[in-house]
Amino acid sequence: MRVSRVHDPFLRSQLAIAALFCSLGFQYATWAARIPAIKVELGLTAAEVGVLLMAAGIGAVASFPLVPVLMKRVGSARLALLSALCLTVLLLALAAAPNYPVALLVMGVDGVFVGCLNVAMNAQGAALESRHERNTMARLHATFSGGSLLAALLASGMNAATSSIVAHFGVAAVILVLLTAAARPGLLSEDAPAEEKERKARGRWNLPSRMTLWMCCAMAFGTVTEGAMTDWSALYMKDVAKASAELAPMGIAVVSGMMVVARLFADGWRSRWGDGRVVLLGSALAAAGLAFALVSGGVVPALIGFACVGLGCAAVTPCVYVAAAKQGSDALALVAATGTTGLLAGPPFIGFVANASSLVWGLGVVAAAAVLVSLCSTQIRWTPASS
Repeated sequence: MRVSRVHDPFLRSQLAIAALFCSLGFQYATWAARIPAIKVELGLTAAEVGVLLMAAGIGAVASFPLVPVLMKRVGSARLALLSALCLTVLLLALAAAPNYPVALLVMGVDGVFVGCLNVAMNAQGAALESRHERNTMARLHATFSGGSLLAALLASGMNAATSSIVAHFGVAAVILVLLTAAARPGLLSEDAPAEEKERKARGRWNLPSRMTLWMCCAMAFGTVTEGAMTDWSALYMKDVAKASAELAPMGIAVVSGMMVVARLFADGWRSRWGDGRVVLLGSALAAAGLAFALVSGGVVPALIGFACVGLGCAAVTPCVYVAAAKQGSDALALVAATGTTGLLAGPPFIGFVANASSLVWGLGVVAAAAVLVSLCSTQIRWTPASS
């Protein structure tokens, strides 16, 4: 007899883990949307805002030594719930921060718990795929983007209603608590992979394998591509493609929208063609589409090229997270930290290249990063296509 969808254990866990992904995207986009107001509230310069943003990234990278220990002691389910609740408290702390040093401290701690939640929720997603032998990681990552969209809509509405950051973040905190409560019943108490159990029994930590290092490279170059397109596409549309002020934001919209849509379908592609082929062909499509846009110039080629980047990169990070989770929590934490480093270092590096030459060459580096993802993908042992 067919199991009802209401009582389907796969669906129940999928929705619970999706709530975690949604909460992380929502929390991140909530404070990011109020950066201009925080700048005014604390009297910050543009450079100080840059350091404030960097503090979160540094905190996430610094979480790497902590995450594997916590994963082994409390498990990914408890770590995810604890991290989600701490991120809720930190959002309120940022709203109440009386000065710049306190705000820096809050953002640094926020980055640590972002790193913890990022690893824990991806470990949950990988465990769900392994337990039920069904692909779902790409859809889970789509809910992260959905959470960011929800936060943007809430920020727009709260800005229209009040200028109070405390009121805005208070409403956001209620939503985060509800998402965390929704996640709690369906999370998995997954078992560690056999090789990780053996390593725990020996009581020592091994150096990362060669394949783990290839995963780190693929993740770093993949997140450089994602982050740089989000940060620089609007400026390219305005200054290089000569788009109007109304059309310039469409660069971000096309990349983000295509990525969300592609992630909704990418699990089917993974089942049909396998993770390796999806990453290889997807990153190649991103590189070719962006190169076409840069060589051709103009608004329409830019939008076509940006759409190719969103479509091609959509499944890269979900697939790499799945591959890393199969190597154990140490590998997953290292790959996640490397991805955060790519997000942190990529956009400023593109800015340095653009300042030294032009933004066309800067985005040419992004196209090269997508090519490197393809090359790295050939060295990784991927989940095969479903028979």
